[in-house]
Amino acid sequence: MTDKVFVDTNILVYAHDLDAGQKHQSAASLVRVVWETENGVLSTQVLQEFYVNVTRKIPKPLAAARARGIVANYMNWQIEINGADTILFASEIEERHQLSFWDAMIVAAAIRVGAVELLTEDLNHGQVIEGVKIRNPFVTA
Repeated sequence: MTDKVFVDTNILVYAHDLDAGQKHQSAASLVRVVWETENGVLSTQVLQEFYVNVTRKIPKPLAAARARGIVANYMNWQIEINGADTILFASEIEERHQLSFWDAMIVAAAIRVGAVELLTEDLNHGQVIEGVKIRNPFVTA
């Protein structure tokens, strides 16, 4: 079995933002690999943030119907549904590791699904938080 990889919102947004230049190329390639290996995991938070970002915050927003279709496709991945227990767990991670609450929610969801790696540009590349290795795919060194 392949190790699970949790993909954060920013990676998915870059993968679908054609105006993101090299980050688009890198993220799209990375997401393609995760699809092919079938080891990608997400959370409800990531899907919600993705929808809002690609329909409202990128330079050329996607139509709502197109964004819904992409979200529906990602629902083929394993999805962690963030419940009350995840919120409490995230608050502990926030406190222990001095993270923003929203970043702690991502880490908590990654832990809950058993991910060994978290792909994000929002945390420190190479850092290990509660057993999950952080990897920023845009770091070249």
